Amino acid sequence: MSETNVNSACRGCNAGGAAEVPPAGAIVCPHRYDPRVPDTPAAAYRLTEEQVLLRDTLRELAHEQIAPRAAEIDRSGEFPEDIRQLLASQDVLALPYPVEHGGLGADLLTICLAIEQIAWACVTSSLILSVHALASEALLIAGTDEQRARFYPDLASGKTLAAFALTEPEAGSDAAALRTRAIRDGDGYRISGTKRFITNGSVAGLITVFAVTDPDAPRHQRISAFAVEVPTDGFKVARLEHKMGIRGSPTAELTFDNVLVPEANRIGNEGQGWELAMRTLDRSRPGIAAQAVGIAQGALDAATTYARERKQFGQRIGEFQMVQQMLADMDARTEAARQLTYKACVEVQNRAPDASRWAAAAKLVAGDTAMAVTTDAVQVFGGYGYTDDYPVERMMRDAKITQLYEGTQQIQRLVIARALLGKGD
Repeated sequence: MSETNVNSACRGCNAGGAAEVPPAGAIVCPHRYDPRVPDTPAAAYRLTEEQVLLRDTLRELAHEQIAPRAAEIDRSGEFPEDIRQLLASQDVLALPYPVEHGGLGADLLTICLAIEQIAWACVTSSLILSVHALASEALLIAGTDEQRARFYPDLASGKTLAAFALTEPEAGSDAAALRTRAIRDGDGYRISGTKRFITNGSVAGLITVFAVTDPDAPRHQRISAFAVEVPTDGFKVARLEHKMGIRGSPTAELTFDNVLVPEANRIGNEGQGWELAMRTLDRSRPGIAAQAVGIAQGALDAATTYARERKQFGQRIGEFQMVQQMLADMDARTEAARQLTYKACVEVQNRAPDASRWAAAAKLVAGDTAMAVTTDAVQVFGGYGYTDDYPVERMMRDAKITQLYEGTQQIQRLVIARALLGKGD
């Protein structure tokens, strides 16, 4: 791997200058983009030279330094601290954060390009970036200048990892039903409750926690968001889940026992938590779609290489029409999911009126594609595909999670259907 990193990949721009508002529909160098500035919805997208360079740089990084670690990460189930350090050193973890706080100020499409390339090699490793970005969204949307100045520099440098704590044992798809409480105590709040399935929960230093501040308020106005700095008194990692896939990504159960959080760490207004959570998911779902596209592309590439090399009945199996048909379908589905994901990134970034629909559609199609393509990849490999001698069985296990987290596929269909039916109201 050359010494070129994500930051130097954009050497053609003037990263130190003030951010400019791009013209409607434009995708610009990530250094020049201020995600806080609204745009009109874009009709189309086209990758810039800088985005192509970033994509190719990260593909090389993934191929040379992440892919060789993927099988061992899966086998050991240990968080890949070395990959975290690699991504931090290459400025990958700086992508979601503003330039003025040490980040690269990347737009959503640029971040998703990065997630896709890392997921091509190792889905666990891609989660380091995707969750880091997810957990910071509430601060981006409603955080104060003081909060951003305090938290962003360490997040951008990778010194601190972030996590997003919304889900609870009794509040999964029904996120509004959460029970964790945040009770006023002087100039702060006391948070008590349990959070479940929290990615990066055991390695994060900053956790965006959603808790009920007014149990008597209407259902979607009960919840507030807080930036909780850990470790702290009353906070505990209660357990780590043993999972089918993404084994090196810690999925934690977290408990909060009277954890004191200063009012200065509340994100947005009291009662704004539900809105912040839903707006965050609109931006994070394309990231999961990008992850799914990366998985599908990795499985397709592995199956194509195997079909060129494996011989049966005196010829390469890639010469059999049934195998060719499978590969062609895998390629078409992967590319269709990719283009939908990129388009969704642009619409969500530009705050299109139907951004939720775009985000849900991208995750729905890409997640189902990842599952179908990895399953077919195992089939191309035959019995060997069912062993851990080859990566496709790991890819198939990893693919399943993209149909579950950030909202199940059934939830995505509900979001899409409601967007369609609501247009007639």
